[in-house]
Amino acid sequence: MTPELGLIEGFFGRPWSWSERRDAVAFLAPHGYRFYLYAPKADAYLRRFWQQPHPEGELAELVAFAGFCRDKGVRFGLGLTPFELHLHAGGDWKAPLAAKLAALAAVVADDLAILFDDMRGDVPELAERQAAIVHFAAERAGGARILCCPSYYSDDPILDLAFGKRPPAYLEDLGRLLDPAVEIMWTGEEVCSREFSPGHLARVAEKLRRRPFLWDNYPVNDGARMSQHLHLRAFTGRPAAIAEQVAAHGINLASQPLLSRIPALTLAESYADGDGYEYGGAFARAAEAVLGPELARRVALDLLTLQDRGRDRLGERLATLRERYAAFDHPAAAEIVAWLDGEWSAGDELVQTQ
Repeated sequence: MTPELGLIEGFFGRPWSWSERRDAVAFLAPHGYRFYLYAPKADAYLRRFWQQPHPEGELAELVAFAGFCRDKGVRFGLGLTPFELHLHAGGDWKAPLAAKLAALAAVVADDLAILFDDMRGDVPELAERQAAIVHFAAERAGGARILCCPSYYSDDPILDLAFGKRPPAYLEDLGRLLDPAVEIMWTGEEVCSREFSPGHLARVAEKLRRRPFLWDNYPVNDGARMSQHLHLRAFTGRPAAIAEQVAAHGINLASQPLLSRIPALTLAESYADGDGYEYGGAFARAAEAVLGPELARRVALDLLTLQDRGRDRLGERLATLRERYAAFDHPAAAEIVAWLDGEWSAGDELVQTQ
């Protein structure tokens, strides 16, 4: 059994282009990816400046991409972060949120995600305030499926350090208050979880009163630390046995559009093969499908360096690698060269301002 698989563009830094998005959907839809959630941190009109309308050109691109996804049999979703809206105790948030949703109605999204991540959460009645916002949005979403990312979307204590101590029984309260039709996103035991176990997911489902909608933070490689690594390896720690315990499984994509396809293919294979899945073979097949045989062999040989060592620790090897991949006439090799050149390096300031 394979759950509903999907692509989440939810990373910090330089977003993908519209052509890169279309190419990713066209390539991965035949492999079982059935939704695309557009939520790049760089789109300020969905985040810090959410009350401002998208420029006409950007809105037209969103409308066109939504239609392209539907033509490919893929649901298109918008991720809206109404920044710090839940800090307002009164009802003065309703008018600006209604105006924003009215402006986005032209996109005709199949899914609407209300995202409360990356914001302060140690406020009174957090679950009650957020449930009210989600229900208000649902009433104006034109029948779209409604998703919600909580402020505390993982057990990871790093969230409490960054955004304030989570309120007691926050997940239980949110699960009780939200309409059962609302899907609740979850990244696992960590923000970037090494694995999802059946036992963990069963515990979370009990708290949420529904199966969690996985926001899987792999192969994403944004931020000051992760942007120094290419996440290319096959998925592990996602046993096929969890399929019945999740509402859907979305992967947060890497900054590199073509290279993201390699791990994406392996997740689909993992669910399809079940106990017969072998991550090494899955990587080899996916890499060849994306890169072609010659480049795939070269990347396999350099995998430890590209994924584990980190660009900032390559030293003199960086120039050697750059020369090696510049010799390949392949767009994925060009992504590796651009990464080596630092085009996707991200600092803490970027994460704090997007």
